[in-house]
Amino acid sequence: MPGIMGLRIHLIPTEKQRTRAMSLKETLSAYWVHVQEELLPWLNDTTCGPLNEHHKQLVSVLGMARIEAFLPGWPGLPGRPLSERSALARAFVAKAVFNFPTTRLLIEMLSADRTLCRLCGWQRAGEVPSEATFSRAFAEFASGSLPSRLHEALIRDTHADRLVGHISRDSTAIEAREKPAKSDKPAPEPKQRRGRPRKGENRPAPPPSRIDRQRGITLAAMLADLPRACDVGAKRNAKGYQESWIGYKLHIDTADGEIPISCVLTSASVHDSQVAIPLATITAERVTNLYDLMDSAYDVAAIKQHSRELNHVPIIDINPRATPGLKQELARRRSGNAVLGIAWRNRFVTVNAARPNGSMAD
Repeated sequence: MPGIMGLRIHLIPTEKQRTRAMSLKETLSAYWVHVQEELLPWLNDTTCGPLNEHHKQLVSVLGMARIEAFLPGWPGLPGRPLSERSALARAFVAKAVFNFPTTRLLIEMLSADRTLCRLCGWQRAGEVPSEATFSRAFAEFASGSLPSRLHEALIRDTHADRLVGHISRDSTAIEAREKPAKSDKPAPEPKQRRGRPRKGENRPAPPPSRIDRQRGITLAAMLADLPRACDVGAKRNAKGYQESWIGYKLHIDTADGEIPISCVLTSASVHDSQVAIPLATITAERVTNLYDLMDSAYDVAAIKQHSRELNHVPIIDINPRATPGLKQELARRRSGNAVLGIAWRNRFVTVNAARPNGSMAD
């Protein structure tokens, strides 16, 4: 709406406010004060109608995100004009705020809820486009990485001069109702004979792993090398049971305060360690942090070295299978502790071992 767009200008921080170090929580609080004091009372007095809690939350999110600034202009071109992409983008934001499971339900609510329809940018319910138009607009936003660009701008704006203490890196399963894509991996080569090579036999060196390849390529090449098709993933849960799912895996870097800094979506079968280096590179371009916290899945020498090259301190849980000799070291420690325990129980100690009369101590 023109009125909303005109008043949203007052919600944009000044250059003096941009240069000042401010956490994301403080920024959200400042925006919410402006929304409560200026925008919401004005909207209640206009033809938008009464605002419920979801409407107020939508207004605050739209004012904070300023999604219109990330949409390309649509000059007059031959043919039928496209539907207003800014209104469609605000409608998708409303779908997330209202937690509508489907686009069809979103269209029905836009037709029934006059306030929601006007907040998104349509004056009448008849102006809401069809479900096919929503699908085409969603494909355009996805191909143009609109959510990623919006999230990156928000992080850069709120964390420009902020020092982040810890970055926690992990992944989560994303289930999808899709058919797993067929694997395009080449046929495996015949296995080589085990043991020492024969005299005069030259065995080819094994190909470098994906983590080794990431050490010498650009960020764009790293992301292009990661599989992104829907497939089957498996991992052990916190109780040690094997779980599997069909879909994808979302790798996230989170700052103190549970603020997501960067995200990468891959196939479900991609191991967590294969996304650590590109994810750390993206995070280093957006914020400045001190420590990288990871679980044992990231216990790889190349990941630790990359973290140190970024002037970070890697704090990674030890993976016994990835550390040579660790099992033997732990076994030696357990055997030493067992010997000390037996000695203590039998009191084979040298201090005060014998009494002055020559008898052994009790």
